[in-house]
Amino acid sequence: MATFTTNQRTYQPPNRPIVAICLDGSGSEYLDAALARGLMPNLLHITVVGYRGLARGQMPSFTNVNNTSIVTGVPPSVHGIGGNYFFETASGEEVMTNSAKFLRADTIFPAAQRSGRKVAVVTAKDKLRDIFASGLIELGGVAFSSEKVSLARMATHGIEQVEALVGPNPNIYSAEASIYVLRAGVKLIAAGRADFLYLSTTDFMQHKFAPETAEALDFYAALDDLIGQLLELGAIIGITADHGMNAKQKADGSPNVIYLESLLANEFGSGFRVILPITDPHVIHHGGLGSFAQVHVPAFATTRLETILEFVRQLPGITEVLDRSTAARVMQLPPDRMGDFVVCSKRDVVLGRTPEWHDLHLIEEGLRSHGGRYEEMVPFIISETLKPEYVAKAQADPRNFDLFDFICNGTNA
Repeated sequence: MATFTTNQRTYQPPNRPIVAICLDGSGSEYLDAALARGLMPNLLHITVVGYRGLARGQMPSFTNVNNTSIVTGVPPSVHGIGGNYFFETASGEEVMTNSAKFLRADTIFPAAQRSGRKVAVVTAKDKLRDIFASGLIELGGVAFSSEKVSLARMATHGIEQVEALVGPNPNIYSAEASIYVLRAGVKLIAAGRADFLYLSTTDFMQHKFAPETAEALDFYAALDDLIGQLLELGAIIGITADHGMNAKQKADGSPNVIYLESLLANEFGSGFRVILPITDPHVIHHGGLGSFAQVHVPAFATTRLETILEFVRQLPGITEVLDRSTAARVMQLPPDRMGDFVVCSKRDVVLGRTPEWHDLHLIEEGLRSHGGRYEEMVPFIISETLKPEYVAKAQADPRNFDLFDFICNGTNA
């Protein structure tokens, strides 16, 4: 069993295929709904013979921040990515964190590859691939996305002709985009191409369908079948999520939005910049509306910061308002990539900038989204029995970014 160390964490994975799965947007209610209907027999088996509980995800409860935490084993205060999107004060531009250039810590993958493991990272969203592939491809590892699988090349992805192995390029706005990720994991292990894998799905289905809908149930049944195939290949599997998902709409089905930038401008004057870290290329998922915001205060208003914070705290639908230093400490965020304060909203409320900023036609069928405290707790599942010390950790305050630690170090496998 080769040992390797990354970010002051040492990993000693058993000599079996290691598979860590991030089921994007999968709050426990999705798993419970499918389990109650007998649609996830393999997950039920894991629950009986292994471990199923909850872990605390990283705030804000968005994709990039949590996936990066999982693959580095550390919080954003260390790895540097505190959302999908932020205002870069040095350049004066709002930027996506879709590149490894924003990383301040290594992922565990290069060290695992150097230790002799065959590492493969498969994600649904191509926006994550560059982060996951950092330092891996040149060592012989594999990293590709189902979104752009047809573009995979040996020099840039460590693999080519993936469609011949796994199947044709799926539509990113489909259940197949996520199913493809797990199918790729099965094929890579079966072909001897990988024995240390990270599989990260997309949350399109959770954004569009509630847990008890036929579409969601069919989707989780399909995922369960592939989890079973991974088990048959001898894999030790760990499953978590980057965040949960909740309905964010009024009784009439319209989005329940607080347009924070407009309210601040009306009350204190123009110049406020509200950054919504949910922002990414997949606006059909959420329309750029989530339950967490970073707020940059214009220079003329900085002396009134406490008054501004109290004004926002009193807005109906707001649950948490923290100044930068407090939020950085409590949420373990990088302060240099934050606004002057952060805002979280209620379970059924999202934060927006201005009405003109968001195209609500993209979510006219209903809005399900995430980002706040109500999507922070996520499933934490290990396919093997845990060592006593890891049972204790699981019963304390496990984080979703402890997943590789539990898989590699925490089981009796």
